[in-house]
Amino acid sequence: MTFSGLETGQTVFTTAFPVTRADLVAYADASGDQNPIHQDEAAAKAAGLPDVIAHGMYTMGLVSRAVREWAADAGIDATLTDFSARFAKPVVVPAAEGAEVVVEGKVRKVDAASVELAMTVTSAGEKVLAPVRATLAAK
Repeated sequence: MTFSGLETGQTVFTTAFPVTRADLVAYADASGDQNPIHQDEAAAKAAGLPDVIAHGMYTMGLVSRAVREWAADAGIDATLTDFSARFAKPVVVPAAEGAEVVVEGKVRKVDAASVELAMTVTSAGEKVLAPVRATLAAK
């Protein structure tokens, strides 16, 4: 598939990712970011947070994963050439139920060579990243 079937404003995917405390520990080990607000409830609360929060880069990684999985599922052979996001609110990850990050992707711009997506990224009904943009270029 090429970008020819896409239209500006079109929602092309909505994906939900569960986030658990175990995910945060694994990410901390892989990234080297052992800040206790991402693993220890007491430390998070002492820092003024409601509970343990996900790493911002982990959340951004979920968004780039959603984009790449959509492209693969749609048969689009493209490279992720640009990605930007701003942290808006933390993803709070309670011990018992964990959290969910929902990513919705819409076409912002499209031409024969590339597509730019605008994503809405939420957790517990709150935008956690905003604005979020990703550009895919045809290979």
